[in-house]
Amino acid sequence: MKKEAKDTIIVELGQKLKEYPHFYLVDVTGMNAEDTSNLRRKCFKEQIKMVVVKNTLLHKALEATETDFSELYGALKGNTAVLFCETANVPAKLLKDKEIAKAGVPSFKAAYAEEGIFVGADKLDELSSIKSKNEVIADVVALLQSPAKNVISALQSGAGTIHGVLKTLGERPE
Repeated sequence: MKKEAKDTIIVELGQKLKEYPHFYLVDVTGMNAEDTSNLRRKCFKEQIKMVVVKNTLLHKALEATETDFSELYGALKGNTAVLFCETANVPAKLLKDKEIAKAGVPSFKAAYAEEGIFVGADKLDELSSIKSKNEVIADVVALLQSPAKNVISALQSGAGTIHGVLKTLGERPE
């Protein structure tokens, strides 16, 4: 590969590192063409950008950024694919998918989440069980709405009860 092509790849990787707040490093060693195509299709459906890259080029792209990615350098061995995403837990759930896990590849190496959180290969289960930001917001909204719904329900049922009592009292002979 010519130096110009390598420089172009490094710049493109640098742009993706800036564009996406989260990325996963996975080992794609041993994946055949069919498995790779299936993984790419699933990544596309989940809005994950999958890029298979040489470790040295990825290392240079990581070094060229303003963020210190030195904790990930040890994971740059073997055949590496980078899964870029907007939501941190989506690739973990994809890697835990039964079809993908059945084949045993790709294997999770490391991950980076915005705000400088680095995760090693032993934390895939924890990553897949963590709720995304949108899921947490939805849970908070549901919790906040619950007391209001209870009060409204009680007021509505109470209004019917009061109306019934008043009607009964009104119909009673004196």
